[in-house]
Amino acid sequence: MTLAERCAPHRARRSPRRRDRRGRGLRGLLYPASTPATTTRAERFDQMVLEALEPIEQRWGAELTELDLAVDDVPEVTETSPDEVVWGTGVLSDVGVPLAQLVPAGVDPEGMPSRARIVLYRRPLEARARGGADLADLLHEVLVEQVAEYLNLDPDAIDGGDTTGR
Repeated sequence: MTLAERCAPHRARRSPRRRDRRGRGLRGLLYPASTPATTTRAERFDQMVLEALEPIEQRWGAELTELDLAVDDVPEVTETSPDEVVWGTGVLSDVGVPLAQLVPAGVDPEGMPSRARIVLYRRPLEARARGGADLADLLHEVLVEQVAEYLNLDPDAIDGGDTTGR
């Protein structure tokens, strides 16, 4: 009898190794990938942005075909000094904290033509809001302000309060 034949019955009886050897718990996903619990904060924020943009897009969709929407975590700082931080042009800020920026159409640094876009800054917006409903309202207000600036209209006209601005 060979060594492999003698060990074969012993191997069959041995229990499989456990992945919880040192009390760290089971390894793997806590939730199935298809559940909402697996979405990140950034993904939830992106979904809230799309929901806040929906009523604006329904009303002004034809005028917004040449406008893009982007989300960055934090704004890019172009210059700083000990007294103040200098933001780029078209920045919508609240008490010195930038929330969004309207970047006009033009030419990018590589020399390619670029479309106009609204850039929302996720972290400052989340810091300004107290909760989910407050963040949704803030996102809607910021998008209304930025779309109004893009279309050169009054924000009340964008939000639906005034139909003569169209």
